[in-house]
Amino acid sequence: MTRRTAAGRRRGMPRAGLIAAAALATVGLVPTAAVAQGVLRLVPHADLRNIDPIWTTAYITRNHGYLVFDTLFALDENLEVQPQMAEGHEVSEDGLVYTITLREGLTFHDGSPVTAEDAVASLERWAERDGMGQKLMSVMEGFEVVDDRTFTLTLAEPYGLVLESLGKISSNVPFIMPKRLAETPATEQIPEVIGSGPFRFVEADWQPGNLVVYERFEDYVPREEPASYAAGGKVAKVDRVEWHYIPDPATATQALLAGEVDLYEQPAVDLIPMIESDPSITVEIVDPLGTQGVIRFNFLHPPFDNKLVRQAAMHAVSQEDYMYAMLGDPQYFEEFCGAYFMCGGPFETDVGSEILREKNLDRARELLEEAGYDGEEVVILDPTDVPVAHGQSLVTAQALREIGMNVRLEAMDWATMTSRRTVREAPSQGGWNIFPTWWLAVDQLNPISNISVAASGDDAWFGWPENERIEELRDQFAKATDPEEQMRIVEELQVELYDFVPYIPTGQYYQPTAWRENVSGVLETPVPFFWNIEVQ
Repeated sequence: MTRRTAAGRRRGMPRAGLIAAAALATVGLVPTAAVAQGVLRLVPHADLRNIDPIWTTAYITRNHGYLVFDTLFALDENLEVQPQMAEGHEVSEDGLVYTITLREGLTFHDGSPVTAEDAVASLERWAERDGMGQKLMSVMEGFEVVDDRTFTLTLAEPYGLVLESLGKISSNVPFIMPKRLAETPATEQIPEVIGSGPFRFVEADWQPGNLVVYERFEDYVPREEPASYAAGGKVAKVDRVEWHYIPDPATATQALLAGEVDLYEQPAVDLIPMIESDPSITVEIVDPLGTQGVIRFNFLHPPFDNKLVRQAAMHAVSQEDYMYAMLGDPQYFEEFCGAYFMCGGPFETDVGSEILREKNLDRARELLEEAGYDGEEVVILDPTDVPVAHGQSLVTAQALREIGMNVRLEAMDWATMTSRRTVREAPSQGGWNIFPTWWLAVDQLNPISNISVAASGDDAWFGWPENERIEELRDQFAKATDPEEQMRIVEELQVELYDFVPYIPTGQYYQPTAWRENVSGVLETPVPFFWNIEVQ
């Protein structure tokens, strides 16, 4: 049994330490060496109900997206952007025109060629939903198709995050799909799943609540470089990938121990000792950057439309309570992280975090009284099938009750919650006040990629906060090129965030993954990728 823990590798790391650690990732083999065979059976962290990775930010749908779709650019293990579907790109002397050319031989699963029109339509749809995409479009004049394989992206003013936006590794990922699907309104899910990625979605075998099946796409042409995070050669080394959804962690653990599945994406930490008792199973943290827990508020309805109530909630909780409820074992989480943009990242700072560092129930009650809270019911969505989410809901409910709030927990599965959180109506009409979630470090490392801090009202992420100062600072950051100036902006922004409270960062943790000895080639990466894996 092999086990890599987070302890010793991350604690006390200086700024950018996690990024440096990421550069140590083990990459895959050269693509031409692979011959696909076998079936990879795994337990995913949630059930797949929503199939459109642009419509939702849910990680289960993002993971599904990476099997089926591909991207123009991708992030490698050094957090640098590399061409993926793109053969390359050129930038005009004034920095305003990007000319992007697709690789030859790219084919969708329905046999049609991938064209520049498909890429443009896909990017336009993605940019309607994604925070980085929205910022990019705000400084663009537009796209223009040059020929079947070439298009241009023209800026109205210089912008330093063009490729970083097109190559972002996590939700929402700018996946490329056929134009006819990309023309689906961004507020609706695509009617079918047709991509050009290394696997194709077998819709006929899809059993929501039970099974999702993917088969190797014979006509996929991987890049020649070794696999590195989302970049390089995406070589399908198995013929079939099966997601077996098992909502009960104990049952899923027994399935892994019995050899009924090969890999368990997110085993409950309290069951790790049972898994470790089997010497044929590897337990490893494959994401060296970590994850941030999140408690998200609804800004449209009382009581959290009032920032004093949000501040009261933050005073009422502690990261220690959250982390022990979610993970239990302190080797898997940081003692405290007050950085909205992750500890160990390039924009780590603890300015403004005093409100979160120590629980203060008396101050929380004072703020509730000042806000005029009069007992409105608080509906907290509680996805009981995901331990890290369920733990956050329980801790939040207990903390709010301690300061005198009227709380109702609504139990459901994760898939139901990811649909429920899109509802804008009042909690009494099927809406919500709070939901728990988590974001990978790669999503949270800066003010543009971290869409949870975006405060653009109706265009913001679920919860729909609105704050002009936050948006001004995010714009300033996007246009700044000097690292010291970027850091100054981040510190000013974080002070505003702790005052406004777009969400509560419940702590930074490191999720282990487990797999049996018949599995090899699991990549060290923030996102679970299923290419490069072999099954004996």
